[in-house]
Amino acid sequence: MSLLTVENLRVTFDTETGPVQAVRGVSFSLGRERLGIVGESGSGKTMTGRSVLRLIRPPGRIEADRMEFDGQDLMRIPETGMRALRGRRIAMVMQDPKFSLNPVMRVGEQLTEGLRRRDRLGRAEAVRKALAALEAVQIRDPERVMQAYPHELSGGMGQRVMIAMMLIPEPDLLIADEPTSALDVTVQAEVLQILDTLVRDRGMGLIFVSHDLRLVARFCDRVLVMYRGRIVEELPARELMAARHPYTRGLLNCLPRIGGARGPLPVLDRSGDWADD
Repeated sequence: MSLLTVENLRVTFDTETGPVQAVRGVSFSLGRERLGIVGESGSGKTMTGRSVLRLIRPPGRIEADRMEFDGQDLMRIPETGMRALRGRRIAMVMQDPKFSLNPVMRVGEQLTEGLRRRDRLGRAEAVRKALAALEAVQIRDPERVMQAYPHELSGGMGQRVMIAMMLIPEPDLLIADEPTSALDVTVQAEVLQILDTLVRDRGMGLIFVSHDLRLVARFCDRVLVMYRGRIVEELPARELMAARHPYTRGLLNCLPRIGGARGPLPVLDRSGDWADD
């Protein structure tokens, strides 16, 4: 059974020179699995994820033939209904914690705000849950981090705080936009293990946006490859390294290889018909 169904999603921004389509006719379904979305910067990956939460604001607009989450029509539900879904049932880990965390609030206040306002928990219980979430993402001194301001944290620490914040309400769907890009390899593996456990044990659905094709091939179940706002290829993650579409092959050929020949990395050949589809 599909947790999320998207049909013919379009995201358009009105500009002085005319409308620009950032997402063009994207369709996919998601069960309680790990779905990877890969592609170059500007290919529409993040816009697709933000559209599910209806976070595209004017001059942008979202259109879709169908966008349904667990039986609820996301295109028709009022904004008050979306606020009830965001965080509690659908959460998103943004790419850069510097622009996602409130710079004038301590980390602890931001972690417990939702628990106290939305879930009506007392302060002591909210703090306990926040500390447990920080420990789950391998933050060694959670009490100190709770008292810190975002600018006092490293990029990797801020990323882990963002992941902890989104995992506290145990959502049914998590959209993770480059969630491990600022983490070292050891912590990256630990965070991926946490996400994998949530998918397997709680039946959570995961949309994993990343530039790291090798990571997606190893971690996800299925992969969507996006180019210029469209999905050009969909395949099982285990088959990603053997993909046949010329754009996907071009991305794979650009990856550096240990022990490979020294010299400039190859660039994408955009002369094929697929570039104008």
